[in-house]
Amino acid sequence: MRPDAGVAVAGPTRPAERAAPAGRAQATAASLAIAGLVPLSTCDWPDRLVATVFLQGCPWRCGYCHNPALLDPREPGRLPWSDVTALLARRAGLLDGVVFSGGEPTRQAGLLDAVRQVRAAGFGVGLHTAGAYPRRLAALLPWVDWVGLDLKAPSGRYDDVTGVPGSARPAFASLRLALDAGVALQVRTTVDPTVLDELEVARLSALLAGLGVRDHVLQEVRTEGVRPEYAEALARAATARA
Repeated sequence: MRPDAGVAVAGPTRPAERAAPAGRAQATAASLAIAGLVPLSTCDWPDRLVATVFLQGCPWRCGYCHNPALLDPREPGRLPWSDVTALLARRAGLLDGVVFSGGEPTRQAGLLDAVRQVRAAGFGVGLHTAGAYPRRLAALLPWVDWVGLDLKAPSGRYDDVTGVPGSARPAFASLRLALDAGVALQVRTTVDPTVLDELEVARLSALLAGLGVRDHVLQEVRTEGVRPEYAEALARAATARA
């Protein structure tokens, strides 16, 4: 176990609370559609022991997604937010923080309240996001200690990975927001061999370095759980490279 295991991560000073606009109630953590909860993870936030909360729904349709059951935003949650808070009450002093993952966690408006509750309980907050909702990310960043941002491809190939037109714009806007916020940031690219070649990956890495990214991780596609049609495309790409 690391020397700092069990020590809650100190985060930035919390900003002043803002009132919800008149006539519109703020979404609460109780509204979250939670697809799953991992009570202990060592791989979702580098060098931290965390609980990981998976939120339902994602606007993009990346072929290599190994959690397709989390894509549909119409699916209800499988457990209530109270299960998360009960876990944190039991694990105080044993966990460093909570990571919110998905799906795309920033899709759900109740995430901001959930993040605030986690911080108030003395835990650090990590966030996995693909940057699909920059405005919501901007509201979250003052409350977040670490971001794992998935950047899929160079902008010209983004739609080929996500299956959604115009997806590069919010993703790169979110990258700019995270860099400007000064939050601890890891940018991850899952290299889709059905779309990207080595030169395109190298160009993306150079672009990110030029923008100020200091931690860019390349990840291999995981074949477990992917849809059959993508598994077939992956096999064809492997044959073409052989």
